[in-house]
Amino acid sequence: MLNKLWGIMRLAVIIVAAFSVKIGEAGTAAIDSSKEAVTLCIAMLGVMSMWTGIMNVAKKAGLIDAMTRALRPALRFLFPGVPEGHRANEYIASNIIANMLGLGWAATPYGLKAMEEMKELNQGSHIASVDMCTFLIINISSLQLIPVNIIAYRSEYGSVSPTSIIGMGLVAMLVSTAAGVIFSVVARKVFSAGDRGSVSAGLRGGGRKDGGA
Repeated sequence: MLNKLWGIMRLAVIIVAAFSVKIGEAGTAAIDSSKEAVTLCIAMLGVMSMWTGIMNVAKKAGLIDAMTRALRPALRFLFPGVPEGHRANEYIASNIIANMLGLGWAATPYGLKAMEEMKELNQGSHIASVDMCTFLIINISSLQLIPVNIIAYRSEYGSVSPTSIIGMGLVAMLVSTAAGVIFSVVARKVFSAGDRGSVSAGLRGGGRKDGGA
């Protein structure tokens, strides 16, 4: 689907450029943008290498394990359907920690593993469980303490103070994450209440059928 969208966007750019007699400028802009993309990737590689090193040092020092243990009460609250001690908890915790440190790209493998484990707990169903939906909501709520990527982009593009967004970023993160958690908790209760109502209705219907027979 994304490939189709990108293809449509590129085709639209070519058509607009051709009709506006600026096809040459569009070609020049494409080449310049390609050069800029390579330069940005090199700059981001340095930043990500530094943070990966810091993460490895923190893991060797036991800080990551300590943070994982500190997250256990929150994980039990947010993911009651995941048994304590299950591997999914470890992957979820690693994903959240990586996101909090601004390493979204490093959090992706842990997120995929967590989803695989929770799908097994969901008996391989193609319909996502409430825990899987909660995990997805938390991931898209911009849960991070240090927006490393944005800071690196601002620095690369000449910002006078690349880190000045940290304060407002924290406020935005708290609001979005709180909204996501509240929505997940309410949705879980509604979903559970709906399940209990369906079971009760089924039992009542079964009783009436037995009585009529």
